[in-house]
Amino acid sequence: MILPLAALQLLLPPRAPSQTKPSSASFAALSKRAAEARDADRLEEAVALYTRALAMQPKWAEGWWSLATLQYDQDHYAKAALDFEKLLALQPENGTAHAMLGLCDFELGREQQALQHIQKGKDIGLSREGGLWNVVLYHEGMLLQRAGRFEAARETLQDLCLRGSQTDEVANVLGMTLLRLTSKTPPPQGSKDADVVVRIGRAECLVGQKKYDEAGPIFDAVVKENPDYPNIHYAYGLFLLELRNVDGGVEQLKQEIKHSPDHILARLRIAAVEYKEHSAAGIPYVEEVVKLAPQMGFAHYLLGLLLLDTNDFERAIPELEIAQKTFPREAKLYFALGSAYSRASRQQEAARARSMFERLTKEGATSVLATDEGGLQGIVQEKIGKEQSAPPPE
Repeated sequence: MILPLAALQLLLPPRAPSQTKPSSASFAALSKRAAEARDADRLEEAVALYTRALAMQPKWAEGWWSLATLQYDQDHYAKAALDFEKLLALQPENGTAHAMLGLCDFELGREQQALQHIQKGKDIGLSREGGLWNVVLYHEGMLLQRAGRFEAARETLQDLCLRGSQTDEVANVLGMTLLRLTSKTPPPQGSKDADVVVRIGRAECLVGQKKYDEAGPIFDAVVKENPDYPNIHYAYGLFLLELRNVDGGVEQLKQEIKHSPDHILARLRIAAVEYKEHSAAGIPYVEEVVKLAPQMGFAHYLLGLLLLDTNDFERAIPELEIAQKTFPREAKLYFALGSAYSRASRQQEAARARSMFERLTKEGATSVLATDEGGLQGIVQEKIGKEQSAPPPE
């Protein structure tokens, strides 16, 4: 997905009055000739003219934008990146320039920087009209998938599908995301792997468009045809859970564990779904996760919540204390600790936990529990939100 030059020119940044006023007739003539050459698709001539004009007026933001987009359109990504950096030195809050710099970084193989610049551009703000927003979403989703940040990639690519992008190019990245593959390229065309990946991606794209009735038969068919494919039951389980088909979703997650005995996320998903509904049933799954991954703070947190919900507060306390070491500024954790300490008649510790909960809540501390597997946190937080509307019981 490359944005054509004509579309890029529609995104010309506004002139900064203190920086962009031409100061001489020769500059005015050069800038006019440069724009005419650009509009006539005489790209090399336009680049030369913009370069000369910018040598005369290095604070001409519009000129840096035009030069950068001309270089980008000719696949001169290193030069374009330098020009976008010059523009950002003048307009650091130009979200579109940040996003375009990220696209240059992507083409240059600088994937970490690319993701940072793309996300900064989105945070600052850029137009959602036209093609740029779709290009940004696609590249962001691809970068997140390659980095193994699958939940974030899934949300980004679903948003892209909702905007009408239903190409197999998008489906392949989404399929690799659902199947938890970090490959830079999809499987070779014509292979069994390619068929599974693209079909899972097409189904999930329909989910992003809220077309669940169309997505369901695709998921069902590809899973039945490939029951041993890694993460295929996990992907189907996520779909069923999104439909609020808890029994069906949990059964698919159990099938994934059967095929992949060390599958941590399938166990965590089951435990998170069971919390507050059948907490006792979820405990064995997260206990297995703690054994498989003893350093995973979220697993200890979830186990503590499940134990607390079954009134086993003596066992809940050490699990929550372990999680506290990983998440020392998580208000929700102190809420749970306060409840556990109070039930264990450890009132001084309960008071300290309450105080910390109130302090972090007052500070508006951002939740640090939110790892890339945001779906897990979402399930848990949805269930504990109401009980945290007041301080923990004394």
